[in-house]
Amino acid sequence: MQMTIRPVTKRILIADDDPVIRHLVESVVKQQGYTPVTLSDGREAFSRLRTDADFKVAILDMSMPYLQGIDLIRYMRTEKRLMRIPVLLVTAEPDIKLLADSSSAGATAFLPKPFTPEHLRSTLRMLLATKIPTIRAA
Repeated sequence: MQMTIRPVTKRILIADDDPVIRHLVESVVKQQGYTPVTLSDGREAFSRLRTDADFKVAILDMSMPYLQGIDLIRYMRTEKRLMRIPVLLVTAEPDIKLLADSSSAGATAFLPKPFTPEHLRSTLRMLLATKIPTIRAA
């Protein structure tokens, strides 16, 4: 039996319509040694995910133009090639029901806005540590 070895990705998908949040998340991702792939709305994120599943983590805003973060998560959880990607859902919405809804949709973690860079770093480290292991090329 031949084993296929996939290259280990160093990319993290970031989808948020707020340029300030996108910049903050992008900075933290770069500091952690990963390459951010930033998108500004849900439609762009959906289009990217349909053609590219090579991400360590997806960080999605709940409220974006065209397609909500929770809808992207539902799509990701129906696609076998995307199921392995941990998803962090961020939102400024104060509704506690959102936590339950995002969890039932398949979000791996939830981070309310505003958050500090340290909150994001620790959440990101947790997501990276709990992902499904991949085979590394020697």
